[in-house]
Amino acid sequence: MKDLKYLYYFEKLLDEANNELVRRAKEEGRICIGSVCSLVPEVLLSLPGAFTVRLRAPRTGSIDMGTYYMTSFLCEYSRALLERAIEGGYQFLDGLVAPDACSMINRAVENMELLKTMPAEKFFYRYMEIPMKADDNGLSVYVSESRAKILTPLREVYGIDTSDEAVRKAVKVHNEICDLITRIGEFRKEENPRITGYEYHMITLASYVCPKDLLKDMLEETLEELEKREPDSGKRFRARVVVVGSEIDDVDMIRLIEESGALVVADRFCFGALPGREVILLNDSEDALTQVCRHYMYASECARYMNREKIDGRREYVDRLAKEYHADGIIYEQMKFCDYWAYERMVGSHVLREEYGYPVLSIERPYAIGSSGQIRTRVQAFVESIEIKKLGKKGGI
Repeated sequence: MKDLKYLYYFEKLLDEANNELVRRAKEEGRICIGSVCSLVPEVLLSLPGAFTVRLRAPRTGSIDMGTYYMTSFLCEYSRALLERAIEGGYQFLDGLVAPDACSMINRAVENMELLKTMPAEKFFYRYMEIPMKADDNGLSVYVSESRAKILTPLREVYGIDTSDEAVRKAVKVHNEICDLITRIGEFRKEENPRITGYEYHMITLASYVCPKDLLKDMLEETLEELEKREPDSGKRFRARVVVVGSEIDDVDMIRLIEESGALVVADRFCFGALPGREVILLNDSEDALTQVCRHYMYASECARYMNREKIDGRREYVDRLAKEYHADGIIYEQMKFCDYWAYERMVGSHVLREEYGYPVLSIERPYAIGSSGQIRTRVQAFVESIEIKKLGKKGGI
């Protein structure tokens, strides 16, 4: 297939946290608020005059300092973030909001604060309490925390307009980007998709780490390209898979899977689009803040939500994605030492294999995958097992 015009540019944006679009927005006088989790409503951090960046640690090498402060038994994502903060990699931030959801991530952010890694004069840290159940009581907590830990410091520290009108403006920009990314993602449902999982991952990932409005023109042009793009003739991939699990911001992970013969057609992981890049529908009869929080709470497929409806719903959601995107199998991945997804991967893999009948590969992985030979071998073997099963159903063996 013909290369997408902006793919190399998107890849370059992902090479560093303080990328070109972040620097451009800062030069325009906008403040940048970081977040470390999908449970922090990113649209509330992107009010007029502000924008948000989900923290990652691209090109991670040694994490010795992060490990020194946090021990080797915590997930590498949290240690890599602390390592990068100590190196001065996030000094473009004007604030950082963390959820009281994952104790490892919280510990990383607390260490950033204790070690005074952020030099901005007005810099603020906030820690949000996040409900563990999606219900009316949980929504009340979510709204209260979002107002106190996001809107109030934005207004009091930086003079950002946090009115209902400002929230609706932010939702409008957010929705424009989400609509474009969703429409681009629809091409993955085709029998011979005109976009690869790696290309889509680059596009989606860029939308989490750059000011969204500065991506809009490029996304519109990319959508127009794809509408005219001719997929390669013949079958390029041997199997279609849904990737499910914990945080993936490593550009090498999806590339490794696709180099092993499996096309990633749906991304149900943190930093993915399903969920994460849906349009937020607002009405005029209720305040925008409550509606935004309700959307994030009920749309989330995070393993932290513990009510029965959420637990069962996570399996049903993956089943629905697999059917909608015509997947042959499911890869359940979890970063090493991630407590929430360790349990979810174990149970989810079993349920989707035994009760739903999908071929499932369950893997534990490092934060920076690199060219891991072990994981590559396991994915290749999984692809072969899917092919053998297909042949068996057709009576070929």
